[in-house]
Amino acid sequence: MLSIDEIKRPIAAEIDVFEEKFKTSMQSSVPLLDRITHYIVKRKGKQIRPMFLFLSASLCGGINESTHRGAALVELLHTATLVHDDVVDNSYQRRGFFSINALWKNKIAVLVGDFLLSKGLLLSIENNDFHLLKIVSEAVRQMSEGELLQIEKVRRMDIDEPVYYDVIRQKTASLIASCCACGAASSGADDATVEKMRLFGEKIGIAFQIKDDMFDFGTDDVGKPLGIDIKEKKITLPLIYALNHTTPTEKKRVINLVKNHNDDAQKIAEIINFVKQTGGLEYAESQMKLYQDEAFEILHAFPDSESRRSLEQLVRFTTERNK
Repeated sequence: MLSIDEIKRPIAAEIDVFEEKFKTSMQSSVPLLDRITHYIVKRKGKQIRPMFLFLSASLCGGINESTHRGAALVELLHTATLVHDDVVDNSYQRRGFFSINALWKNKIAVLVGDFLLSKGLLLSIENNDFHLLKIVSEAVRQMSEGELLQIEKVRRMDIDEPVYYDVIRQKTASLIASCCACGAASSGADDATVEKMRLFGEKIGIAFQIKDDMFDFGTDDVGKPLGIDIKEKKITLPLIYALNHTTPTEKKRVINLVKNHNDDAQKIAEIINFVKQTGGLEYAESQMKLYQDEAFEILHAFPDSESRRSLEQLVRFTTERNK
């Protein structure tokens, strides 16, 4: 598998320009805000979302100024949701660094999230990018609904496969879908092509989340600690499958363990072993590959090009990664 830097090479110059524009888009006359946004920019990840957006634009017609604004819009709104999520989850770390609420407390974190959200909205409105704003706003709506659906279902512990897919389609896949759709729309693609790219991104997002859920059970040597989802009482695909392929008595016992583990390492290990022994990881892997193949099927309908090959490599990096 190619490294992220190798995949990025065809659009590396565009990503560099985007990063500078993204910094500019967050500027403020308030010194405190500038310190916080500087902290955010310094800790950005691999830029996978902008890469999907730029490569989708390149595939569908070409990268232009609208593409750069679309990438900034996605990152501004996504960063705003992450800042708010850390407040909601009482999380004090993100990617191994202190979260905004850990350093500047909840009130400031909420206001920073609001500021980033407004910056994204204004960026689109001032440049008449209403088609891009509609795509990304729809994704933010779905992300909020998906989070609330998961909270509701976790409380009642009644998540089945259809509900699981509803949650991850809204919470995770909608954002990657919006990146691919924005890229296509910014390049001037027609509505049918934009929808095709949106669906392509949705398939990738679902495969990505299934892979991420598998890490909770220790499928590879990864940075994510084991059992995080179990500790938060999240019912993911490997566990759903295992619960549906065991005896009623064992199912009741494991559900009781999930509800009442109280962060007991032995109980969490017992749940992990149950999932492994019941075939939950193998099933999740097969489903992840199914969605990956469906994404490739959409992608391969486009003529062969450097952009298409780079997107294929980016899909593989996203869904076959070890962390």
